Amino acid sequence: MTDHPKSAASDSIFPDASTELSSRRTGMSFQRTRMSADRTLMSVIRTSLSLIGFGFTIFQFFKKLADAQVLKTSGAPRNFGEALVWLGLAMLVVGIGYHSLFMLGLRKEREQMKAAALIHAQSNFPVSMTLIVALLLLVIGVMAIASIRFGVGPFD
Repeated sequence: MTDHPKSAASDSIFPDASTELSSRRTGMSFQRTRMSADRTLMSVIRTSLSLIGFGFTIFQFFKKLADAQVLKTSGAPRNFGEALVWLGLAMLVVGIGYHSLFMLGLRKEREQMKAAALIHAQSNFPVSMTLIVALLLLVIGVMAIASIRFGVGPFD
């Protein structure tokens, strides 16, 4: 009987190659799930941005018409525009909350699997750039509401 050289897989805690491959596939599935959660948040951002932008544009358009005395009042368009901005902000807050809770759960599950040596988890889980963009859009949306409601801010 001849001796077989030890492979890298047999040096690890995994007894065979199929277990090693399974562990790596599971680790990669965490990365795919994380990216999928980012894509979901991006779709929330797109919809929220549309609502906030459209609402603010309606408000500004009818405000300019009222300022030029083309319209007697701009109350209804202001309320409609403000409602769209609020809807965009609410959607964004719910999307950010859902994304954050989901990612915390995913990180916890990943750490548990890493601690049980079921996955390697060699690559890190970076902070989501999509979440940062969502938070920045939230700030911009709040400034848009301040501009509509109180006539203050950079958009007035």
